[in-house]
Amino acid sequence: MAVFSRNKMHHWRFHRLGGFDQVRIESGADICHLPALDQKLWAALSCPTTGVEFNARTLELLDSDGDGRIRAPELLAAVTWSCAVLKNPDDLLAGSTGLPLAAINDETEEGKRLQKAARRILDNLGKESADTITAEETADTHKIFANTRFNGDGIVPAASAEDPVLVKAIEDLISCVGSALDRSGAEGISQELADQFFAEADAYEAWWAEAEADAASILPLGDATETAAKAFSAVKGKIDDYFTRAALASFDVRAANPLNPTEADYSALAAQEISSGTALVAAFPLARIEPERALPLA
Repeated sequence: MAVFSRNKMHHWRFHRLGGFDQVRIESGADICHLPALDQKLWAALSCPTTGVEFNARTLELLDSDGDGRIRAPELLAAVTWSCAVLKNPDDLLAGSTGLPLAAINDETEEGKRLQKAARRILDNLGKESADTITAEETADTHKIFANTRFNGDGIVPAASAEDPVLVKAIEDLISCVGSALDRSGAEGISQELADQFFAEADAYEAWWAEAEADAASILPLGDATETAAKAFSAVKGKIDDYFTRAALASFDVRAANPLNPTEADYSALAAQEISSGTALVAAFPLARIEPERALPLA
């Protein structure tokens, strides 16, 4: 099939509507020659993307600047692209739900990319023998990329690796620094997360080397230092809470009573089975709040 060309005179047909002559769009050639039509002959130079009886997704794509209106330059850009990637522009008026891959003009770079993308989508959907692609088949990117190892989004799920060691490495990275959502819907690792992991690993290694060189200062409890640090982290919030309350009581002695449990709090506890895990008990300060009082450890 010959590829369409604009390099010849185009003859327009008009009809009278609403008191003035309007161009009749009857063929693909009419569409492809729209850039050459004087816009004074256009019925309108813009239209909204809502309230129009037309495919909403197509209107969204035509509105390249996302301002809610499609203007003549945006429409002409779409026309130019469409005519460049089709062998026969009459396919634009065919009314078919699908586009045959053979209709794509693979003599241009854009057409080659489009045909390759269409073929890849069909292959990914398990339709290797299909020779026509529909708009619905291009719409669900999660389904398109669900079974692909690499989809170009920069996120690498563990399942995309073949080496078990690499799979474990990706899983370890995810457990340490979190994950990013791959286009297929799987959790994976990005370049940013990988950089974060290795930066933190380098920092940890440097800290550990410093700890071994100056163990007395950095690991004062020896091998028990890590356990002690975790124990402190677990109660740090309550310790800070106690000293903040004590500081407020020191600032104004009237604050001491409101900062301690009330008689009503104890009455509420009396009617239930009490343990250290009881929510109301857990909300109490570590010790009675008094101005400038140290935290008793016994």
